[in-house]
Parts: sequence; structure tokens; C-alpha cells
Amino acid sequence: MKKSYFLKRLLFIPITLFGIMLVNFLFVQMAPGGPVEQMMQKIESGAGVNTLGHFAGAGGGEVAGGGDSRYRGAQGLQAELKKELEKQFGFDKPLWVRFGVMMKNYLTFDFGNSFYQNKPVIGLILEKMPVSISLGIWSTLLIYLISIPLGIRKAVRHGSQMDRMSSWFLTVSYALPSFLLAIFLLIIFAGGRYLDWFPLQGLVSENWSSLSFFHKIADYFWHLCLPVLAMTLGGLAGLTFLTKNAFLEEIHKNYVRTARAKGVPENRILYHHIFRNAMLIVIAGFPAMLISMLFTGSVLIEVIFSLDGLGLLGFEAVQSRDYPVVFGTLYLFALLGLILNLISDFVYTLVDPRINFEKRSS
Repeated sequence: MKKSYFLKRLLFIPITLFGIMLVNFLFVQMAPGGPVEQMMQKIESGAGVNTLGHFAGAGGGEVAGGGDSRYRGAQGLQAELKKELEKQFGFDKPLWVRFGVMMKNYLTFDFGNSFYQNKPVIGLILEKMPVSISLGIWSTLLIYLISIPLGIRKAVRHGSQMDRMSSWFLTVSYALPSFLLAIFLLIIFAGGRYLDWFPLQGLVSENWSSLSFFHKIADYFWHLCLPVLAMTLGGLAGLTFLTKNAFLEEIHKNYVRTARAKGVPENRILYHHIFRNAMLIVIAGFPAMLISMLFTGSVLIEVIFSLDGLGLLGFEAVQSRDYPVVFGTLYLFALLGLILNLISDFVYTLVDPRINFEKRSS
């Protein structure tokens, strides 16, 4: 990849990121039941009386006059309370002002405070990140380590019994959602009706800090085994069939026939000539798979195994209209996705130097 193309892609990252944030910001503003309305409902129902002071706004302060405002709201005088909440959450400013302040703060990764947890958003993200990284990294690694060799083997033995049996297994695993596989694994292996080999919840045991170094590692993987297995089984089929089809397409090309006619060993043809060309499409899907595994694919897995990660944090933030958390996580996810796509293009050129992205983009 030429330096000019690489620099252009780098310059487009902030522009693309700005567009993503702008579109999502406008759509979120149109969604009914914002944080002010939800807080008003909590106060009217009495659910938020004792905890009203803990709900922080954009400035990090507390809602003034909690008890008295609730009394006046109960009497039908809610306008003043609503104005107080709008000011506290920052909704008393025009739309463009709020967006401008948000993007200015995001340049320094200042995401403000959560509306409802009274904690800095960056602190919440860092707190939940180890769980999502653990699930995403290990699941993606296992999927690639299993799918690529299996896909190559299926391509070489296309139409054999091994190919048919593995296709049947992969189709079943793909048809079953990851959360159903997770429940099945819990019932079988985590103290359901059958075996009690693995823990039900958490990333580590309660006494993890008192364990030795090697026992800590063993305890960590012991807790990860079932959730990672559930995510891996659900993600094997797509990459395996993609690898198989890519190799099948290359196997029947003229350069392969020529190499065989010259007496080149089959393994050299497969792993030196075919591998480099067939793996391009597999590499292209790596960023999307990694992002999916890290931030979106593990939401229900985190719920089932009581793993408090980024997927669950984002899902709960959308439900409660916790805008600082919603936009803070979106900003980080989008930025990471754009960077990974750029890395993917760079790896493309390492695998096959013949690719010229500048000519393709022009």
C-alpha cells in the first residue's frame, strides 16, 4: 500500500467518524421517552425518590430540590421540575450546541458522566472492557484456528463423507442461536440435570485474588470455557464455508493445473500458491468479525453467564436512554472499526503485494 493512500485513509477516519456520530445523534434525539421523561416517570411513581440525588447530568451535578420537586409534581406542577431536569441533563441548550460540545469533548476522550450511574463513562467502559475483550479475542482466535484448517480440508476432500458430516454439523450449529447453545451448555455442564464441571456465572471466582499465579490463569479459563465455546460454535460455519469456497474456486484455476503439470508437490501448491489468493477474502472479514465478537455478539451470552461486559452496558444504556454511555461506546466502537478496516487493507497488501488500492479507489 502506498503512503499516499494510507494517509488519505487516515484523513478520512475523522470525517467518517463525524458523520457516524451526527447521524446517530439526530436519530436518537427523535426517539421518544428520553432521559428527562424517564426521570419524570420515576419521580411520579416514587421509584426515584431516595436515589434522585445520585442521578448526575451532563455537568456531573445533582438534581436540585428532589423531595420538594416530587411533591409539587404530584400536585400537577411539573413544569418547573421538568425545566430543572432539562438543565441538569443539558437539554436546555440547542441541538447543534449539544452536538458541538459533545464532539469537542470526545476529541480528548472526555465522555462525561453516566446519567444514572453517577460514574464517568470512560471509567464504566474500562471497567467492563476486560469481559468483552476476553470473550471476543478468545472466540475469534478459536474460530480462525478451527475454521481455516477445516475449510481447507473440506475443499481438498470436497464431496467426501468427512465433508458431508462436517457440513451437517456446521449447519446445525449455525442455525442454533448462540444463546440457545449457551443455555444447553449450562444445563449439561454447569450444574443442571447432568454434570457440574463449570461455574454458572462470573469471569473469575470470588477467591481469585488469593490464588497463585497459575491457579488464577486456570480459574480464568475455567470460567471462560462455556461462554467462549457457545460463541465459537455459533461462528464456525460462516468462516469455514467461506474458506472452503475460496479454496475450491482457486483449485480449479489454470495456474494450479499448470503447477501440477510441472510436478509441483500438492502441499506446496495448496499452501504456497492457493493459500495466498484464497485467504484474501477471509482476511477481509476479520475486522467485522472481531468487532462483532467484541461488542455485539456477546450481549445475550453476557446476560446468560452474568458477565458484565460492554455489550450488556450498551444494551442497558439504550434501554434507559443513558446518552453519555450510548454515544461514548458508539464513538469508541466506530473509531476502532475504522482503524481495523485500515489495518485489514494493509494486511491485504502483505498477503498479495499485487493489490493496488489506489487504482481500485480511483
